[in-house]
Amino acid sequence: MAYDRYIAMCKPLHYEIIMNKRACVQMAACAWTAGVINSAMHTGNTFSLPFCHSNIINQFFCEVPQLLKLSCSDTYLRELTALAFCACLALGCFVFIVVSYVQIFTAVWRIPSEQGHQKVFSTCVPHLIVVSLFLSTAVIANMKPIHDSPSPLDLLAAVLYSVTPPLMNPVIYSMRNKEI
Repeated sequence: MAYDRYIAMCKPLHYEIIMNKRACVQMAACAWTAGVINSAMHTGNTFSLPFCHSNIINQFFCEVPQLLKLSCSDTYLRELTALAFCACLALGCFVFIVVSYVQIFTAVWRIPSEQGHQKVFSTCVPHLIVVSLFLSTAVIANMKPIHDSPSPLDLLAAVLYSVTPPLMNPVIYSMRNKEI
């Protein structure tokens, strides 16, 4: 979305050429490939672990960090690998979004019209709110060391990053709708 908005606002006359079907398929394929690699890595790690502890997880969702706690083998290297890959993936997405929006906002400041500023900000701000809400709660939920005991804050963070962004998407994106 950030790249689409960047092209629409910074290169509007070239939008049809740049954002063609091939570009959209490539972007979707990159996102799907990263998701498949991430989930395959977590699934492979999980199924190769020996489990010998209780099967009770103190969490709303059966997440990888909670499963690693149940293993009776040393999971330090697996934790580190998963954390490094997820951090690189999240950081790459975050940097891509930030660079896109920096370029958009730089181009917007060159527009002399206050109405132009308002239109661009009303288009971009909802996306930035959803992305920052998701990333901040996901970081809080996943950056805690795995072997620490779960707290009510961990449960709240897990719910926030998995439920709140999808729940808020219709609300935030409909803020642009004058009828609502």
